[in-house]
Amino acid sequence: MVLSVTKGSNWSSSAQCHCLGFHFQIRQGFEMEDTPKAEDQLPERASESAPQKIPESLEEMLSRHRKEISQLQDKEIGMKKTAAKGSKAEQKAKKKQVDEEVSKLSAKLKERHAGELACLGYSGGNNDNAKEKRNLDTLVKAIAGVSVSSQTDHSKPSKSVKRREKRAQQEAAREQRIQEEQSNIISDRVIENEKLERKLEPLGLTVNEIKPDGHCLYRAVENQLAVHSGGSSPYTYLELRQMVAAYMRKHATDFLPFFLSENEEGGESDDSLVERFENYCREVESTAAWGGQLELGALTHILKKHIMIFSGSFPDVEMGKEYKSGSGSGSSASSIMLSYHKHAFGLGEHYNSLIPSSV
Repeated sequence: MVLSVTKGSNWSSSAQCHCLGFHFQIRQGFEMEDTPKAEDQLPERASESAPQKIPESLEEMLSRHRKEISQLQDKEIGMKKTAAKGSKAEQKAKKKQVDEEVSKLSAKLKERHAGELACLGYSGGNNDNAKEKRNLDTLVKAIAGVSVSSQTDHSKPSKSVKRREKRAQQEAAREQRIQEEQSNIISDRVIENEKLERKLEPLGLTVNEIKPDGHCLYRAVENQLAVHSGGSSPYTYLELRQMVAAYMRKHATDFLPFFLSENEEGGESDDSLVERFENYCREVESTAAWGGQLELGALTHILKKHIMIFSGSFPDVEMGKEYKSGSGSGSSASSIMLSYHKHAFGLGEHYNSLIPSSV
């Protein structure tokens, strides 16, 4: 196959290109002519003033080819990262679309590169179109040294490309998990709050939000004591912590069974039982350790108060019935009224104070 220049002829489907204002065609059996096409001839003055196009060397062309292929690879990675979001079905459909689009862009790019290389005299030298295309594809990859992934190109992507794709997929999956978890938390919180509101409305109570800092149980009790006194609480939340720890130590026999290990329940001794209990008491009085039913049990006896805990996720809990005055659940003005929230925050459970809706 040799290069020829034709004038006004109907060209075949073989590779075509424009070089220095001449029309070149890869054809078999023709010699090169240096006559430009009639439509490409410019008026004398225009041709004198028009800047001459500097021909591209092989090295410059291959450098440009590599850059264009690299740009297409980067675009493919970005498209795949975007396609990795959504449900599995959506990801599958998006991936198929990306593969099809990349395949078209890859084929178009390789065809253009092959045509440009043919302008410089590089060709497969065969008259069969299908085989000629394969030869030109091989020429592009062999000379440029890179390839673009497509459905018809089964060459393995580089390790760096694989790593980038894997990171993109992992990041997209992580973002999706976070979104799903947040969505679930919000949904559970809304349902829990709606159920709690239905319980509190007939009682004329509403939730008074307490700071979620680990001291929420003690802060909620402090708030209740302030409501009962009509002013400030006689005890701060830190003092309540110290009082609970002191009560638990004083009544250790009532609390030690909650710290028994499986071995001790089976009759075996455990010298660390007392140590574990003491460590627990120290955490209660000097850290922001979250409080639960053990601490509520101590508080009801320390304050000699009836305590009610309402929840939208669990049955209501009543403690210190012996200190209850009046009649009806939650009817006593001296009762400590709390709400328990399992889904209030992503970090876990939370206590709030319940106050009259009119306050």
